[in-house]
Amino acid sequence: MANVIQVWPTIKRLLSYGAPWRKSLSLAVVMLWVAAAAEVLGPVLVSYFIDNMVAKHRMPVALAAGLMVSFLLLQVLAATLHYFQALLFNQAAVGVVQRLRTDVMDAALRQPLGAFDTQPVGQIISRVTNDTEVVRDLYVTVVATVLRSAALVGAMLVAMFSLDWRMALVAITIFPAVLVVMLIYQRYSTPIVRRVRSYLAEINNGFNEVINGMSVIQQFRQQARFGERMGEASRSHYLARMQTLRLDGFLLRPLLSLFSAMILCGLMLLFGLTSVGTIEVGVLYAFINYLGRLNEPLIELTTQQSMLQQAVVAGERIFELMDAPRQPYGDDNEPLHSGSIEIRDVTFAYRSGRPVLTDINLSVPSRHFVALVGHTGSGKSTLANLLMGYYPLSQGEILLDGRPLASLSHAALRGSVAMVQQDPVVLADTFFANVTLGRDINEDAVWQALETVQLAALARELPEGIHTQLGEQGNNLSVGQKQLLAMARVLVATPQILILDEATANIDSGTEQAIQKALQAVRERTTLVVIAHRLSTITEADTILVLHRGQAVERGSHQQLLAAQGRYWQMYQLQLAGEELAAAENS
Repeated sequence: MANVIQVWPTIKRLLSYGAPWRKSLSLAVVMLWVAAAAEVLGPVLVSYFIDNMVAKHRMPVALAAGLMVSFLLLQVLAATLHYFQALLFNQAAVGVVQRLRTDVMDAALRQPLGAFDTQPVGQIISRVTNDTEVVRDLYVTVVATVLRSAALVGAMLVAMFSLDWRMALVAITIFPAVLVVMLIYQRYSTPIVRRVRSYLAEINNGFNEVINGMSVIQQFRQQARFGERMGEASRSHYLARMQTLRLDGFLLRPLLSLFSAMILCGLMLLFGLTSVGTIEVGVLYAFINYLGRLNEPLIELTTQQSMLQQAVVAGERIFELMDAPRQPYGDDNEPLHSGSIEIRDVTFAYRSGRPVLTDINLSVPSRHFVALVGHTGSGKSTLANLLMGYYPLSQGEILLDGRPLASLSHAALRGSVAMVQQDPVVLADTFFANVTLGRDINEDAVWQALETVQLAALARELPEGIHTQLGEQGNNLSVGQKQLLAMARVLVATPQILILDEATANIDSGTEQAIQKALQAVRERTTLVVIAHRLSTITEADTILVLHRGQAVERGSHQQLLAAQGRYWQMYQLQLAGEELAAAENS
């Protein structure tokens, strides 16, 4: 009983998705009941034929023909109604899955970015695809079967008690036994079904990793190891499925068939012990027929528990994602009027007890150029992500345009702060769609942005210009061209604050100079925050913040930091020496 109470909220929530199709589902239920009545009336007609015609050796042709035609019409009516109710249930199920997938995908899109740092992509894909498909089976298979079986059992009970109440009492003793079997089955099947869904998600995640990392896997000849890893996940899924099949094979059909056989023996015994004529042969035939038919819906009701358990587990996984905390935003919808940045005593840690940034302070006036430098792992990209509002602060405060970042709404923050990352995402869509990203921007502005980043020539060479489809992840573009495309996205509608995270790392020196000129023009309208390893690209910065192991160790202009001869001076001298060595080797 505790298990039923525990899973009922999930079942109730899944069934609530069928509310828009309430009318069609109600019509389908009515069809089920009428079809059940038609099926049950068949044996009643045969019983009448045996007791009133065969047993009495009289065969009126008109009555016999009428009984035969009525029997056939009832079967045709039942089959027709079953066909149409199946269509209605499937129509509702497809609609439910479409709505559920939309909600799950919407929830996934609104997850905090920190959730994707720890949650494999394949797990999310499994929840959006496989788990929602199981919910479709809940409507098509479980709900339809339960209602059909309940209608059949109810109609047959009415018919049995109408024919002979004593035999009906013997027949219904099967119900307590079936209830015990169902409770035992639910107790043992639930943990197995949860493991099955978990293993299936692992398989999806493994395939996702293998496909995305195919070049690395083949380069280092790791096909066998990854194949073995996928094989282990598949074997675990297979063994868990076999457990459910063994449980089905033991608790369901064989056991219920045994109960049915025992009830049949009881009916035969009752028929044999009663005086002649008390129970007619036709009535015994009807009860034997009903018992055979009763066994099947009871087996179906019990076997649907497996599907119900899978739907409940899938629903739990779906609702866990849907109910997870979403990316937090404030209620301040006013766009930023300036690009001023205030970072006050900011401390941040991805994991408790391991701070990535410690006590960072920085004041950036609007329209200024600030650079973040430091060795790998010093916290530069983390600070940029905090400026984007991707992660909540552990301690301290960030003010944009004099307002707390946490108070800004999604529209205000994303419309005023933009970032170009080192590894930009390219959609499998057109040049135009990749630049506009759904924003209301005309083609002239797109061409102007492409001209600025020196991608216009490439776009003109394509068969359909900026409306040419790019490949998956932009695989027909070079790494540098992807970065230029990402740069065009932000330049097409200049934000108040523009963050460049190693955005020119994979661009040749000639193109980089053109980008630098474009950024010089952009500086008149935006605050520029640049993360750079090549210090030669930030010599014009108004302020350079040097980070080391999560702490701000130096700040000032390029000339001021060189004069101080601290950590920045060391980094700059090392880069000059490296460039001179490379030039000497080339010469």
